[in-house]
Amino acid sequence: MVEAWIPITLFAAFCQNLRSALQKHLKGSMSTNAAAYARFLYAMPIAALYLFIILTVQEQTLPEPNLTFVLYCIAGGICQIIFTILLLWMFSFRSFAVGTTFSKLEVVSVALFGIIFLGDKLSAMAVLAIALCTAGVIALSSRQSGITLATIGRDIRGRDTIIGLTCSVFVGASVVFFRAASLSLELDNVALSAAYTLTVALIIQCIVMGLWLIVIEPDQLKSLLAQWRWASVVGITGALASIGWFTAFTLQNAGYVRTLGQIELLFTYFFTTRIFKEKVSRIELAGIGLIGVGIIVLLLNSN
Repeated sequence: MVEAWIPITLFAAFCQNLRSALQKHLKGSMSTNAAAYARFLYAMPIAALYLFIILTVQEQTLPEPNLTFVLYCIAGGICQIIFTILLLWMFSFRSFAVGTTFSKLEVVSVALFGIIFLGDKLSAMAVLAIALCTAGVIALSSRQSGITLATIGRDIRGRDTIIGLTCSVFVGASVVFFRAASLSLELDNVALSAAYTLTVALIIQCIVMGLWLIVIEPDQLKSLLAQWRWASVVGITGALASIGWFTAFTLQNAGYVRTLGQIELLFTYFFTTRIFKEKVSRIELAGIGLIGVGIIVLLLNSN
C-alpha cells in the first residue's frame, strides 16, 4: 500500500511547479521582491481558510502553541525569507552560474539538518537516492547555466559559490524548522498540525517581508495589491503546494520528502519538451535519468 506522504508530496511538487510558472508571468509587471511576496501575502488567507475548514469539519479546537513551536516557526519563516533575498542578490551579479548550481544542494542540507535537529535517520539506500537526485539536479542546473567542471574548479572559493551554498543551507534549515514546529505540537491529527503550522508561518512571513517592502519598495507593494487577480492565483497555487509540503513533512522525514520532491524538475522538462517543443541536451537527459533513478530507489526503500 502506498504511504500517504508519497501522493501528497507529488501533489505539492506539481502545485509548486505551476506556481513558479505563474510567478514568472507576475514578475514581468513588478519587482522580483514584490512577485516573491505574492506567495506569502495571497497564500496566507488560503491557508487560514484551510485551517478553518479542518477545525469546523473535524470539530477541533486550535492547538495550544508552545515556545518551541513559536521559535521554530519564526526560525523557519526567517530562514525562508533570507534564502529568497540571498538568491535574488546573487541574481544581480554578472556571473552567478556557479552559485546558482550550488544553491541546488537543498536536499543534502535538509537531510543534514534533519539529523542534527530532529535526530532523523537515513538508510544507506536513502543516502544513495539523495546522492543520485542531487547529482541529477546539478547536471540540469549546470546545463541551464552553461558552466563546466573547469568553471566550477576556478570559482569554487568565489563569492557566488559561497552565497549559493548559503542559500542551500537556509532553505534546508527552513524545511527542517517547519517540520520541527509541526511535530512540537504533538498532535495525532496530522492535517490540523500541518495547517496550523503553515498558517502561523505565513503570518510571520507576511509581517516581516511586508515591513521590508514598505520600507524598501512601497510603490511595488501598491502594484502587488493592484494586480490582485494574477497575484491571488499565484497565492492559491502556492498555498496548495505549501499545504502539501507541510503535511508531508509532518508525516515523513524531510529528507525523503524533498528528495521525492525533485520530481518537480521532471514535470518542468515534460512541459518544456511536450508543450514548448524545446530540445533537451544529453547532459539534461542524464540529469533527468539520475533524478528518476534516485526517486525509484527512494520509493523502493522508504518503508
